[in-house]
Amino acid sequence: MCGIVGFIDRMNQNDKSKTLEEMMNTIGHRGPSSSGEFIDEGAAIGFRRLSIIDLEGGDQPIFNEDKSKLITFNGEIYNFRELREDLIAKGHDFTTHADTEVLLHGYEEYGVELLQKLRGMFAFVIWDREKQELFGARDHFGIKPLYYTQMGGTFMYGSEIKSFLKHPNFKKELNKEALKPYMTFQYSALDETFFKNVFRIKEGHYFTYKDGVLDIKPYWDMKVDEKDMSLEESIDLIDKTVLGSVDAHKFADVEVGAFVSSGVDSSYVASTLRPEHTYSIGFGQGTFNESKQAKQLTDMIGLNNTSREIHGDEAFKYFPQIQYYLDEPDSNPSCVPLFFLAELAARDVRVVMSGEGADELFAGYESYGFSTNSRAVRVFAEGLKKLPKSLRFSIARGIENKHFKGQKHLYESLAPAEDFFIGQAKVFDESESVELLKEEFKAAPTVKDIVGKTYKKAPEGSELRKMQYLDMHQWMPGDILLKADKMAMAHSLELRVPLLDIELMHTAEQIPTKYLLNEHNTKYAFRQAARRHLPEEWSNRKKLGFPVPIKDWLREEKYYKVVRQLFEQDFVAEFFDQEKLLKMLDDNFADKNDARRKLWTIYSFLTWYDVYFINNGEKPAVVNF
Repeated sequence: MCGIVGFIDRMNQNDKSKTLEEMMNTIGHRGPSSSGEFIDEGAAIGFRRLSIIDLEGGDQPIFNEDKSKLITFNGEIYNFRELREDLIAKGHDFTTHADTEVLLHGYEEYGVELLQKLRGMFAFVIWDREKQELFGARDHFGIKPLYYTQMGGTFMYGSEIKSFLKHPNFKKELNKEALKPYMTFQYSALDETFFKNVFRIKEGHYFTYKDGVLDIKPYWDMKVDEKDMSLEESIDLIDKTVLGSVDAHKFADVEVGAFVSSGVDSSYVASTLRPEHTYSIGFGQGTFNESKQAKQLTDMIGLNNTSREIHGDEAFKYFPQIQYYLDEPDSNPSCVPLFFLAELAARDVRVVMSGEGADELFAGYESYGFSTNSRAVRVFAEGLKKLPKSLRFSIARGIENKHFKGQKHLYESLAPAEDFFIGQAKVFDESESVELLKEEFKAAPTVKDIVGKTYKKAPEGSELRKMQYLDMHQWMPGDILLKADKMAMAHSLELRVPLLDIELMHTAEQIPTKYLLNEHNTKYAFRQAARRHLPEEWSNRKKLGFPVPIKDWLREEKYYKVVRQLFEQDFVAEFFDQEKLLKMLDDNFADKNDARRKLWTIYSFLTWYDVYFINNGEKPAVVNF
């Protein structure tokens, strides 16, 4: 796990070296082990390393045999040993045992087709010194981040946006169109980031840059390939692939630990990995403390567990740093416990496995069609799903605005996904955002525009598959994977996600929809596979997702005052109707409304803006009360 950064322009060598060094230092937390750089007349290529594989020989940049090409790489390639043997047989000479060099020689041998052979998480760039051409790619799912911008005749790229702030040609400007969608989605939902003219290389895409021309193309996308298989065959295939993925992901020259929560996904991973160390986190007592349930599990299956409790003071003290490391505002409350969980694990290990990905691949979210506790309604809905599509849609339209028990579940089981499903988070309705925002921030792509663009690319299949497709291309890279990478790397910790693996994706594409989600449970076949390794009560546990007591915090005077002090700042009036915002906060504190998620979303944005625009993007100090 590392950080990459660089730029293409014709500034003089001394200026390039100084600028590159400053950019690299900004992402030093991603790679404290060592650094490396390369500068020629066209490019400045920088790298920060966290040593995981080939501890002595894996420094970057790495060159090919004649030094005409070089690479910097962030991530892990889990099938690099097989690829290495193939490339050696084809005549390539290796100087290291690192997976990085496999990418370089693989690109020489196969060109863009190399990407079809890779199993891993990656963001890398290859500089061709003779052609003065840059080639780069991001992994299938967007596990590893990669940003770019073109400003003042310079092309910049990097693992984190904050590195761009150190380049003299970078013009920092707020993307005003990003705020309104963020208020609904809770994360940066546009292709363009919160920084004007800064974009992400999308998941499953590669790019070339030469002579000022940037060309970006896809190399992979999710598809539907359902097979006619029984439940037992589905369970066997899932379990076999999960075991194979965990085994592939555990390769390292350092110890690998695991995160464990009260849910099935991380527990499945930990129970098959059986690491020396597992880690859990919780808030105080009761339902917000998953660490107690995690400890119960690890005791039952014979694993060591280290846990700690987080309190509100810590959360608020470090919250500005959390938004700093994220690069863009994200109001997912789970960013807070994940930040502290990563810090806890980083005391012992450099690598951990986590459970991200299973909900998206195997349909684990209740919003996919499990929104009622009534089994009778669920059974009835499953029966209606067998009707012809046109009839299902007609029934959905007929009950859309009716009010009866089970209406929501029936409607969402029968309606076209694009009519109601926008992903796993919905904070503000668009009408509510318009009421609160100042005029210049109201002009932005609508929620329908944003999700509609993705739905148009979705493969033919069930409505469930369409919902999964939307989450794979928005929720996963925009929220789940971004916070996983940024919160772990804030503590120089590599986080691996064996349940989000290309081979597991191929398996998920084959599982019949009826075994993904049905009247019995979400991610039905996956849970049955996990049951082979876990106590039954764990395999059927309801997803909690890092519960965070923001409702309690915002009604505790100490933290209410922290938030109010920020909401009272003069700059807040640039974005919001400040009087309405303060009334929303005060009414929430007085228990006259429950606006916690809305308030937390605005608090997250304003904290981020304060860090990057009021205080110029410098890492904030820990706040003391």
